[in-house]
Amino acid sequence: MALSRVCWARAALWGSAVTPGPYVTRKLQLARPRAGLAWGAPRSSNLHLSPKADVKSLISYVVTKTKVINGKYHRFLGRHFPRFYVLYTIFMKGLQMFWADAKKARRIKTYMWKHNVKFHQLSYREMEHLRQVWAGGRYPEVHGEFRRDVTKCLFLGIISIPPFANYLVFLLMYLFPRQLLIQHFWTPKQQIDFLDIYHALRKQSHPEILGYLERVIPLVSDAGLRWHMTELCTKIQHGTHPAIHDILALRECFSNHPLGMNQLHALQMKALSRAMLLTPYLPSFLLRHRLKTHTTVIHQLDKALAKLGIGHLTPQEVKSACYLRGLNSTHIAEERCRTWLGEWLQISCSLKEAELSLLLHNVVLLSINYTGSRR
Repeated sequence: MALSRVCWARAALWGSAVTPGPYVTRKLQLARPRAGLAWGAPRSSNLHLSPKADVKSLISYVVTKTKVINGKYHRFLGRHFPRFYVLYTIFMKGLQMFWADAKKARRIKTYMWKHNVKFHQLSYREMEHLRQVWAGGRYPEVHGEFRRDVTKCLFLGIISIPPFANYLVFLLMYLFPRQLLIQHFWTPKQQIDFLDIYHALRKQSHPEILGYLERVIPLVSDAGLRWHMTELCTKIQHGTHPAIHDILALRECFSNHPLGMNQLHALQMKALSRAMLLTPYLPSFLLRHRLKTHTTVIHQLDKALAKLGIGHLTPQEVKSACYLRGLNSTHIAEERCRTWLGEWLQISCSLKEAELSLLLHNVVLLSINYTGSRR
């Protein structure tokens, strides 16, 4: 009996011939939702992010948090250490500018290599950037500010290797910023002060250069050229700014003996090197080579600048161009700098390659008595 009931119940549940009772039907209906919840269909894929999206979200979160923490740190320094905060801000901006300059120079060099472009075929701003950073294309010896900057950084890095030596580095950087820090990390006041110091150093060579010009006057064979040379030296000695035609009248003197580039004496080349902010402590043949290449680069820059036009330069570019050519432009009005730079270009663009010794001496002749240049 009991066995028959069990068989009937099993047939009622699983068999198709027997209809289940209302109790069994209700139990099955109640059991289905539970089974659905237990095993349910897989969730929609919209609820899950792909691995790439997860990484992007994580990076965005880290960047946002970093910016928040950095902002709090800046405000903390500004409130509690205002003087240090100024130095810290200048240092961080200097790092950004230094890196940007290096990347831009790299792009220009890559463009030159891919398209077989020479240094003098670049635009003025590209040439000037390379001169400042990589010292200009095929003239690696000339005025490499970037290489000097890298040398300073390497020196600081080497002396900071021993344990706790970095504190000594910070002290040295604070005490000797002009010698150990690169221009990107100078404060605005330091930039003006240090440029004045450098100009005072090159100005010390001016009397020596003018004295040599006076001594070679008897060696000039042409009487007319001797008279022009005497007049030019007299005007400069009396504080008069020479006219363009006064300088161009002496082109022949500076293309051959006694003032041609290949006829300059060692002492004169040393003085001219100091006037160009180049080291004078080299053998004569190296001094001559450096002066030639440096003057050639300036001559090529002048041609590119004449093509661009002085009016397209920013005020900072004008002052930088004047300072490179011998004028202390830090304390001269912008319009006066533009006028002086125009005079320089008239002289430079009138000279041939054999007459570049006159352009080299023009660093002194045209700048020494210009209004506002004496300090």
